[in-house]
Amino acid sequence: MKIAIGCDQFAYDLKMVVVKHLESQGHEVVDYGCKEGEEVMYPDMALVVSEAVAAKEFERAILICGTGIGMAIVANKVPGVRAACCHDVYSAQRARKSNDAHIMTMGSEIVGYALAKELVDVWMASEFAGGRSKPKVERMDIIDEKYRTK
Repeated sequence: MKIAIGCDQFAYDLKMVVVKHLESQGHEVVDYGCKEGEEVMYPDMALVVSEAVAAKEFERAILICGTGIGMAIVANKVPGVRAACCHDVYSAQRARKSNDAHIMTMGSEIVGYALAKELVDVWMASEFAGGRSKPKVERMDIIDEKYRTK
């Protein structure tokens, strides 16, 4: 799968661990930055990656900052994107299975390297289950569309 990834300067090391992990599994990773030693404002990084996801250039993306929260907030401002902040295995799984999240965010100050790889594995292996979650995701899309046209 082709996956976009981006981070701020606080998450560079964790991003590189995740990139290598995904590539070792055969995924094509497009790294939007930041580069080593570069400082970026996480809203700018979240915006460019989220716009690429909304444009269907990628099925999924991963955004990493200090907490993952800011990245998720910005990503969810982009019409057509659903982002979820995941710091445990259950939330990583449910982000996909229940909410069909396109983007997973993580916090480099919260998760270590081993847990980050586990979260990525669970998130990547999970697919939207539909079922009783389908009407809820459809409702999210209706709400998204309502504000997209304003």
